[in-house]
Amino acid sequence: MSFFTESDPNGVMYYKGVYHLFYQYNPRGAVWGNIVWAHAVSTDLVDWVMLPPAIYPTAPFDVNGCWSGSATVLPDGTPVIMYTGIDAQNRQVQNVAYPKDLSDPYLREWVKPDYNPVIAPGPGMNASAFRDPTTAWQGPDGLWRLVIGTKDNHRGLAMLYRSRDFKQWAPANRALHSGDTGMWECPDFYPVTSPGVSGGTKHVLKVSLDLTRFEYYTFGEYDHATDTYVPDAALADGNDGLRYDYGNFYASKTFLDTAKQRRILWGWANESDSTGDDIRKGWAGVQAVPRKVWLSSDGKQLVQWPVAEIESLRGGLVNITDRLVGAGQHFEVAGLASAAQADVEASFQVADLDKAESFDPAWRGADAQTVCAARGADARGGVGPFGLWVLASDEREERTAVFFRVFKGGDGGKHVVLMCNDPSMSSHADNLYKPTFAGFVDVDIAQTGGKIALRTLIDHSVVESFGAHGKTCILSRVYPTKAVGEKARLFVFNNGESDVKLTHLNAYEMRSAKITSDTTEPTSR
Repeated sequence: MSFFTESDPNGVMYYKGVYHLFYQYNPRGAVWGNIVWAHAVSTDLVDWVMLPPAIYPTAPFDVNGCWSGSATVLPDGTPVIMYTGIDAQNRQVQNVAYPKDLSDPYLREWVKPDYNPVIAPGPGMNASAFRDPTTAWQGPDGLWRLVIGTKDNHRGLAMLYRSRDFKQWAPANRALHSGDTGMWECPDFYPVTSPGVSGGTKHVLKVSLDLTRFEYYTFGEYDHATDTYVPDAALADGNDGLRYDYGNFYASKTFLDTAKQRRILWGWANESDSTGDDIRKGWAGVQAVPRKVWLSSDGKQLVQWPVAEIESLRGGLVNITDRLVGAGQHFEVAGLASAAQADVEASFQVADLDKAESFDPAWRGADAQTVCAARGADARGGVGPFGLWVLASDEREERTAVFFRVFKGGDGGKHVVLMCNDPSMSSHADNLYKPTFAGFVDVDIAQTGGKIALRTLIDHSVVESFGAHGKTCILSRVYPTKAVGEKARLFVFNNGESDVKLTHLNAYEMRSAKITSDTTEPTSR
C-alpha cells in the first residue's frame, strides 16, 4: 500500500500531444508535509501515467520544500516551471526549472539552474507569505510578466513582476490588484472571450483565500501598456465574490489547451474525514474532474463543464422521460449496476412557480450557504427542495442531497434559485466534517418556463454537481458506510408543494479511469 497526500494542482500544461499534471505531494504519509512535485501525464485527460516526482528539494533555495507554481511555454517551444521554494532561512522564494531532455515526451527530468532563486521577497515584504507564481505572459513590449500571491497585514496582494529574459525579475511599482481578505494564495490571471460579449477579451483574476479556504474571481479590463487591471464594476470583489465552485474546491489552476483551443480548470478537493481516517486508508486529497471554463454569453460570470473526454468512461444507461414527481414524493432510478460511480444528467420543470416561498429579507445580505443551512433538503418548501439523493442506502438512512429550491421576491421581482449539496445525512461514520454547500443560480426560471438542469458526477467519496449547464458548481466529499459499491442507490425526490416534472434523465454507469505507473527512476538527479 502507498501512503501519500496530494493537494494543489501545479504546472498544468499541454505540450507536444501530452497533458501534464504536477501536484503538491507528500510521498511519506497521508498528512501534509515533505512537499515535492508529483507528475502525471495523459493523452486524453482521462487515463493517466504516474511518473516519479519531477521537482524535489535539492538545493539551499528549496531545501525545505517545493511548493506551488506554474508552467510557461517560451517562444522557442521550451517549457519552464516556476515554483515557490522554501529556502534554508524558511523564506518563500521563486525558482525555475527546465526539462533535462526535450526529446522525452513525458519530460520526466527537470533541471534547476544555479542562478536560482530568480525572485526573492524584497525589503519590507512578508517572506513567509510570498508564493505561487502564475503562468507568465508576454506583453507587446516583449517583457514577461507574472503574478505572485502575498499579503500586507490583512490585505491580500497580487504582486506583478516583469522580466526580459526569465532570469532577472523586477517588481512593478504597484500590485496588479488587492483586497481586504487576508493572504492571496494560488493566483491565476488569464484572458477569456465570449461571442456574446461586446468589447472582446476580458481578463480573469482568481485568488485562493488562505483564511477561509475558498476562492473567488473577478474579470475585467487589463491594460497591457500600463499593467493595470480594473474588474467590471458589476462584480463583487471580495469574500462575497463569484466562485468557480461553492464547495470543497481549492488551489485551482487553469491552462490553455492549444490542441482544442479551450481553457481547462483543475482544482483540489481536500478530505472531510479525520486525519486518523486518512492515515488508515493511506491517502488524502483528490483532483476534481478537469473542467472547461469560459465566459457566459451574457458576460456576467464564468461557466464550467466537465471536459468532453470524461464521457468516454460512460457505460450502461438508464433513461427516464416526462415523469411527474408529486409533492413529498421520491423514486429510485433503478437499473444501474452501481450508483457509486455514475454520471447523471437531469432536467426538471416546476409545475407551479406561484407556490414559491418568499425570500426572507434577512437573507439578502447572507451567502447562499447560510440560506441552505436554514432551509436544507428535509425542510419542506413551496417550490423545492427537488433534485437527487445520491450515494443513498436502501432505506435512505444514508443519502447526500443535491437540489434546487426556488423563492419569490428577489431583486427586480425575479425568483431566487438556490442550489445546494446537503451531506448532513451522508454517513453514519463518526468524526466527519459534513458542511452544507450552496450557491445562487443566475437564471430567470420564470423565463425558462420553470425549467432547470442538473448534472452530477458521483465517484465514491466525491460528488461534483453542475447547475443550469455549469453556471453554479458544487463539490462535496462524503463517506457513506452503507451506500458503498453495488449497495449505492440513486433517487429523484421532491419535498416541495409544487409538482415537478423530470422531463429528462440520463444516468450512466462510469468505468474507472486507467491509472498506471512508470516508476523508471532517472539515471541522474
